[in-house]
Amino acid sequence: MNDKYTLSTEKLNAIRTSVDIVSIIGAYIPLTAKGKNFFGVCPFHDDHSPSMSVNKERQIYKCFSCGAGGNVFTFVRDYENISFLEAVKKVAEKAGIALSMNLLENNSNSKYTRYYDMYDIACKFYKNNLYTEEGKDAISYLENRKITNEVRKEFEIGLSLKNSHLLTGLFLKKDFSKEEMIANGLAFVKEGELRDLYFNRIMFPLFDLTGKVIGFSARIYRSMDASKYINTKETSVFKKGELLYHYHKAKNIARSKDQIIVVEGFMDVIRLFTIGIENTVAAMGTAVTKEQLLLIKKMGREIILLFDGDAAGRNAAYKTSSELIKMGIYPKIVVLEEELDPDEYILKYGKERMEYKLSHPMNAMDFKLQFLKEGKDISSPLDKANYITSVIGELNQITDPILREATLLKISEETDFDVNIIRSKLSDTKEIPITKEYKKKKASSLKVNRYEEAERRLIFYMLNHEEIIKRYQRDVQFLSTERYRLLAKEINYFYEEHGYIKEADFINVLVEEKDLMQTLHEIMSLSLKDDYQKEEIEEYIATIYEYKIVNQINYLKNEQKNTIDQEKKKKLGDQILELTIQLQKKEIWEDL
Repeated sequence: MNDKYTLSTEKLNAIRTSVDIVSIIGAYIPLTAKGKNFFGVCPFHDDHSPSMSVNKERQIYKCFSCGAGGNVFTFVRDYENISFLEAVKKVAEKAGIALSMNLLENNSNSKYTRYYDMYDIACKFYKNNLYTEEGKDAISYLENRKITNEVRKEFEIGLSLKNSHLLTGLFLKKDFSKEEMIANGLAFVKEGELRDLYFNRIMFPLFDLTGKVIGFSARIYRSMDASKYINTKETSVFKKGELLYHYHKAKNIARSKDQIIVVEGFMDVIRLFTIGIENTVAAMGTAVTKEQLLLIKKMGREIILLFDGDAAGRNAAYKTSSELIKMGIYPKIVVLEEELDPDEYILKYGKERMEYKLSHPMNAMDFKLQFLKEGKDISSPLDKANYITSVIGELNQITDPILREATLLKISEETDFDVNIIRSKLSDTKEIPITKEYKKKKASSLKVNRYEEAERRLIFYMLNHEEIIKRYQRDVQFLSTERYRLLAKEINYFYEEHGYIKEADFINVLVEEKDLMQTLHEIMSLSLKDDYQKEEIEEYIATIYEYKIVNQINYLKNEQKNTIDQEKKKKLGDQILELTIQLQKKEIWEDL
């Protein structure tokens, strides 16, 4: 077991065997039984058909499209976007096993620990400032904006004071360097003097997916000749395109409701919270990225886009809905009147009006038709042609035949245009079966010769059969391909240490080894039967042994070419001949 963790391999394995991976994964994504395996749409890539297989007997999962795979812990870790040990605790709770988080502390010092510590200190510092004498004006401003004390505490809102040396001074006292402050986006140098980046602003902390503070959005609250907001620059821990504001608190609420509401700004999230709507996340004003869409996809089957009501907001809703449709997800869209954003809309019209809007969203295609029709005169032949062409482009992205046909009939009636002519312009959108997609992808991304294939297959059976490990130890001992050799070494080590092998348990020792995990996923994704034939194993070992002989022959030929000693040259030639005859007669097989 990786010595970074205080939990033993035995304890991890006991937790894992106390739960059923099918039940755990089935609580996150729908699974359908097919033979002895269960299949579902993979949540770790833009999956359009069930390509993830969950094996109840082996207690593992693997995706035949993107290569994701592992045990119950790695699934929960990757789905929830939490640490491995936090995933262990979640699984333990489901099994009724109590674990103290103190036992789960990672003993190694993360290279980002000091960054997190700095932001934690800054957040506490700003929160404390808000409730000082100097914070009265800021509190008054927030109260006028209907941001109550409860809301301020929920979102950890604080205040940076007028003095621009307070936070940097505090950091210096705590032995943080100037370079760390600048790199972390909390300080800057002006006229040779180190200063706080944020001063005299209301501070809204930004969080990572697990709830750690990793940045701030700082808002003016007095008349100032400055930007309304100053946001933390991208740092080693703050990458805006990989995060969603409020994700760490919204994810469980959204999953329980099976609905997630996506807004553009963090103030929209805060305002919705004030009226009791908490299943919300924000992309914080940027175009929604693929990474964010995958996070959104995992939070609920019903996705509602509640973007700003202006042209930019409608355009963002159009683009985001298009990306979701490519992933096989059809969101719903709420369009706000008067070009208001959700924050403004609630302040102007109140809770009931917003609740009504959210309970009566538009479906994605109706919104797209409305969006594409904006500024067009359908009675004009040119505008009508452009509109129909645009709609055809949208329909070509849809694989649902009923939705396609319904939309076809709608635009035909709307434009008084022959439905058959429109239908004839559509492309064939039949999906490629996952097996073909998988084989095509694997053929282009991973090319192996027959020797490497023999090594891979032997490792596949080593992962669940002790007798194959013993054969490896007796007859092989060494693999020529480095990544397979290293993986085989780890399997051997696990078996020697624990006296058994099971891939669902073995996965636990590799969670921090990215390269080894990638190789393991490759092996797990092989389309092989769980049980083996003795003849198969003999063939794999013979092929591996053959490769050793071929390598030895090549080595001797090189030695022979580079020597001028005739006696040595002859001796090398005899050795090459003997090995060549062995290959031709396959005498090496008889020694196995």
